[in-house]
Amino acid sequence: MTSTIDPKTIGRPTRPRRHVRSLTGFLPEKDAAGKEKWPRGDEKEWRSALRGLDTDVGSITKSVVHHVQTSLARQPHNLDDLGAYQAAALSVRDNLILNWNETQLQYTRKAPKRAYYLSLEFLMGRTLDNALLNLGLKDEYKDGIKRLGFSIEDILEQERDAALGNGGLGRLAACYLDSSASQELPLWGYGLRYKYGIFQQLISPEGNQLEAPDPWLEHQNPWELPRLDVVYDVRFYGQAERLDGKGRAQWTGGQEVLAIAYDVMIPGYGTQTTNNLRLWESRPKRGFDLNSFNAGNYEGAVESSNSAEAITSVLYPNDHTTFGKELRLKQQYFWTAASLADILRRFKNLDKPITEFPEYAAIQLNDTHPTLAIPELMRVLIDEEELDWNTAWGIVTNTFFYTNHTVLPEALEKWPVPLIEHVLPRHMQIIYDIVSLRSFFLTRTLSDASSSRTSVERKFPHDRERLARMSLIEEGQPKQVRMAHLACIGSRKVNGVAELHSDLVRTTILKDFVEFEGISKFGNVTNGITPRRWLDQCNPELSALISKTLKLDKTVWLKDLTKLEGLLPFTEDKAFCKEWAAIKQRNKERLAHHVELTLGLKVNTNALFDVQIKRLHEYKRQTLNILGVIHRYLTLKNMTPAKRKKVVNRVVFFAGKAAPAYYIAKLTIRLIVNVARIINADPDTKDHLTLYFLPDYSVSLAEVLIPASNISQHISTAGTEASGTSNMKFCLNGGLLLGTVDGANIEIAEEVGESNVFFFGHLTPAVEDLRFQHLYHPVPLEQKCPALAHVLNQVSAGLFGDGHVYEPLLNTVRQGDYYLLSDDFDSYIAALGMVDEAYSDSEEWVKKSIRTTAKMGKFSSDRAINEYAESYWNIEKVPVTK
Repeated sequence: MTSTIDPKTIGRPTRPRRHVRSLTGFLPEKDAAGKEKWPRGDEKEWRSALRGLDTDVGSITKSVVHHVQTSLARQPHNLDDLGAYQAAALSVRDNLILNWNETQLQYTRKAPKRAYYLSLEFLMGRTLDNALLNLGLKDEYKDGIKRLGFSIEDILEQERDAALGNGGLGRLAACYLDSSASQELPLWGYGLRYKYGIFQQLISPEGNQLEAPDPWLEHQNPWELPRLDVVYDVRFYGQAERLDGKGRAQWTGGQEVLAIAYDVMIPGYGTQTTNNLRLWESRPKRGFDLNSFNAGNYEGAVESSNSAEAITSVLYPNDHTTFGKELRLKQQYFWTAASLADILRRFKNLDKPITEFPEYAAIQLNDTHPTLAIPELMRVLIDEEELDWNTAWGIVTNTFFYTNHTVLPEALEKWPVPLIEHVLPRHMQIIYDIVSLRSFFLTRTLSDASSSRTSVERKFPHDRERLARMSLIEEGQPKQVRMAHLACIGSRKVNGVAELHSDLVRTTILKDFVEFEGISKFGNVTNGITPRRWLDQCNPELSALISKTLKLDKTVWLKDLTKLEGLLPFTEDKAFCKEWAAIKQRNKERLAHHVELTLGLKVNTNALFDVQIKRLHEYKRQTLNILGVIHRYLTLKNMTPAKRKKVVNRVVFFAGKAAPAYYIAKLTIRLIVNVARIINADPDTKDHLTLYFLPDYSVSLAEVLIPASNISQHISTAGTEASGTSNMKFCLNGGLLLGTVDGANIEIAEEVGESNVFFFGHLTPAVEDLRFQHLYHPVPLEQKCPALAHVLNQVSAGLFGDGHVYEPLLNTVRQGDYYLLSDDFDSYIAALGMVDEAYSDSEEWVKKSIRTTAKMGKFSSDRAINEYAESYWNIEKVPVTK
């Protein structure tokens, strides 16, 4: 499909801005002395209208009933729990909208520098409970809903998790949005409005993971506001023709897709500040082709529509196919192009020179997914704003910031050059221009941009290997664009997400860039979590106990988590310890109730609860965990009944999704499910060891699992986990940590004390040497780790079903063992034994639990977001007052 649209209009609003006016006769005017004069009526009445809605119980019930009758068009006497949820949500949203409008008005008036967080995932979880918490209206709505004949607990269960993410990357982004609003920082998030998200996970009778669409938008989503007037054109394919020797080009033809904005309000806790998450939906520029339809070509009539809408259908389409790979690239460009167009439009409303753009906007790239924003901003500045190359590059490299989330080579994004040339021909030209050293490595001070340039070749003459390592283009068939390198050179600062990870980034994957540009550009911001959702919301009894014990309102310590250290003296208070343990027990019973409702299985709540919940990946080593469970099972089988009675009873929980094309991860799930079938039915051991795989892992499921854990497992191969945030959530809720010396585990141990953590395994410096030995000096598994060899042999022999099915999984350990399961297995089993021994002393275990929670103040996302604001984005708080 070709187009004659002026290329300068691409990325600009497709509809003219309407003339806007204020509500005359409503807002106050100022007299000559500067005093407000309120029109037509009492000042108190008008201020009440401006302040917002009444939030007493009576007003809340009226508001809910109003939405039942008008928004839902239903009768109050004919309403189910879903309808009650929707009406209550719309009622709460009314309050959010007023705060949201006031926040945006404040930003418009003060014109502060703003930050924008670009993330392909935002794992928001359920919104109603969180909104009530942040608005301070939980009790009022609980009473109001009860007065209407419903239970707040029942209607909260009606909400489906927003399917906008998969794992820690998306949940981190959600926590940062919560913290930015709570800290009154002007920050917006930008993402995609996936129709189906990643997938709904089902488990077949054989134990296989099955993927089904997740229709989370099946019912009205009360938390989003369609912005049908905020629409941008995004182009794909076509031709890019150079115009002159200054780097400009004209991009024409191809396919045009509309980006439609949907806004999700993000309320702050204990503040009126309400920030925004803007999500983009893709729609066709020209949808239904009536001529094709009339000619009998029904498929052709909707082809354009289907092609456009596919862009925002599914999170992470399978890129093992050509179609899937192209679709993922289109997703990333569509999202970044629309977001940049929106950010630039907002900046231009300030009537400032485009060279001042970095003084008003800081854009954070959450991993490499949004990296195409760098050449896209260059395209806009050069082709549309007609800036010279050096000035444009100076703006770009003062605007972007890049967070790296992995040092695994296979996880660092690369895109084939021919694919980018096909889908985004103009952007490939710009990337080649960067490679050509015309702009590569310019200083980042705009005043110096035109005169001072230092190339890698000048600084390291004749070092061809270094040039090849640092190039944006990786040679091969086909050539690949290294997105991490592009993100690095196009950003003002680069950070890792834990001290160990940031050090590894500086000394491994980006070492050459550190040596060239200097270490000051490469920093660390250890991840954090929001204590509002991950303590107060998911563990309200513990939150209430903390408030009562510290004699502090929760609005104080939930925004200053270091206050938890005040719990330390109470480890010697027997009454407090008893109450702490009782809350943990009730949380375990709540989880057991969930398992019984969803799986029809009973759980022994008097056992130790051992939890590992993460996306399935070899480096996270769920395989090590399940092999450890099998080892425990075999050990129990060999014990006499008298000895079994002396062991610590254990219930093991797994939850997490495997990528649809990740065969080994899916085999791990199958093994877990089938091991559970055998050991849960074995009369010799079922009182001492049981195992559960909980399908369709989500934020809401995590909110049940995390408060119930006694121990949680974070057992990645040393040096592979960037940070982890689930480790922080478990520890904040008094669950002890079993893990490797990796990621944020290290910093957690530094805070809570290593006596309250169970570490095992080889350290990061030894990992590469061990892999070298596996490759060049392999030792038979039976000789190296007899216990593990026995476990694998039992699986192969068919103890848990057809052993041949698991051979590809078992061979990852027997042959090569890249993630060092055989090296760490004995140490892992010993650590599990240490857990048993510690848990046997129930009084000391409770003290360890209290100490762990008390020392988690560092790991609040409030601390992390303030570090970004002060040391990276240079943005300041903008309090909202009415």
